[in-house]
Amino acid sequence: MFTGIIEEIGTIQSVTRSQSSLNLEIVGTVIFDDLKIGDSVAVNGVCLTATTIGTQRFTADVMPESVKMTTLLNLSTGSKVNLERAMAANGRFGGHVVAGHVDGQGKIVSKDHVGNSIVFRITTDSDILHYVIYKGSITVDGASLTVSKVGPSWFEISIIPHTIGNTILQYASIGTTVNLETDIFGRYIEHFIKGPKEVSSKGGRVTMDTLLSNGFLWKG
Repeated sequence: MFTGIIEEIGTIQSVTRSQSSLNLEIVGTVIFDDLKIGDSVAVNGVCLTATTIGTQRFTADVMPESVKMTTLLNLSTGSKVNLERAMAANGRFGGHVVAGHVDGQGKIVSKDHVGNSIVFRITTDSDILHYVIYKGSITVDGASLTVSKVGPSWFEISIIPHTIGNTILQYASIGTTVNLETDIFGRYIEHFIKGPKEVSSKGGRVTMDTLLSNGFLWKG
């Protein structure tokens, strides 16, 4: 699990391509304090496993599904990437729950300076936009951000200078494609409410009472 608080911007050292998968070598500094082989690292919001670790660099394999669903296929030597280690059990929770399982991609269609912030408008598929809500959380290239506006085929995020300066969004422009992950709790709740899921050997369905009793919903 991740939080969407980017720890550093890394650099792609090399990309090895096979028929349907990738192997990435990534250079960084901060995340190597305690990184071990087998640890999870979110790379532009995609959960990858460190398979080898060298001096301030690691390698990770990208499965065909991730190649198909994400922008990692577009990476090349010198590309900048957002990096975040999996959250430690005793760590502070600064963003929101991020699984590192990208739902799909979006495209930046406008970039405007408003006061001290930059507002990006991003278009995406209706299947993803279904889970995007005003003032809700969304992960864009691994960064936890707040939705400031939602339209029929797009949403907007308003980003402060600190976030811009510490993520690869500083390099983003109109036409840039980004990885998107919607709020996982919204997807789970919808699944539990709509799906005829058995919850015990006796059968049954998840109801609003079930969600309340298990802490998924709260009474006002």
